[in-house]
Amino acid sequence: MLKNVNRVIFSLCLVIVSACTTKDLEPALANRITMVTSGDVSLVSATYAWHQTMFSVHTKNKQDEESLRDHLRQSVNKVMAAKGYTQVALTDSPQMLIGFGMALESEMSDTEILAKAGLVPGLSTHGVDNNLEKGSVLIAFFNPLVKEPYWRVLAQGFIDHNKSVDKRAERFDDLSKVMLSAIPSR
Repeated sequence: MLKNVNRVIFSLCLVIVSACTTKDLEPALANRITMVTSGDVSLVSATYAWHQTMFSVHTKNKQDEESLRDHLRQSVNKVMAAKGYTQVALTDSPQMLIGFGMALESEMSDTEILAKAGLVPGLSTHGVDNNLEKGSVLIAFFNPLVKEPYWRVLAQGFIDHNKSVDKRAERFDDLSKVMLSAIPSR
């Protein structure tokens, strides 16, 4: 009798397990983002200007760098405006400064990023094809009188080299929204 009960339970388990399906919840590699933040968002202030020296971009094609800087600034400005923050000129005594950095893995390793930014999300490149390269974006908020940021976020994702800078830059709006999601609305 006990053998029959065990067989029935085992058969039921086999049926249940074989009837299960799995769905890969992993997003497409080109859309995968890993992010890490550090600092105190309660120090975020009403007015900001762009940091006068922290806006570095490290890419293979140096001609793309100014375009990438412009796209990221525009995206961050949109997010900050939507949250109720006001951009002012550096000469108008902003309450905070925003700086950023961008780098491709071929131009700056995670070890170098960690040494410079103090953060690294550690996005894995395992199984990634040659059309994609890991890229990192850092956004940092500063008190204008202090060198070190009081809040920063570093995101890593994959860049498709087959897309033009303008096509890749379209993702900046979405990336900026995700990266600045912890910043409270005013």
